[in-house]
Amino acid sequence: MSLIRRIFQRSPTQTILGHRIPEPRLTWMALLWGLLYLGLPLFVVGTLIDLVIQKVTGTCTGFWCFF
Repeated sequence: MSLIRRIFQRSPTQTILGHRIPEPRLTWMALLWGLLYLGLPLFVVGTLIDLVIQKVTGTCTGFWCFF
């Protein structure tokens, strides 16, 4: 079986005392936390790099230059 099929293959439905356990899924809260932990640090690092370039060269290269 190829690697891609193994990755996307669903596991058999699990039951406990006859009740079906819901499968894990991506929620809006998980997306929010992902943006917070990944997006915010990348935004801060990018902003600091733009600020350093602006201070060294005197030309604005950041997103705020458009405002």
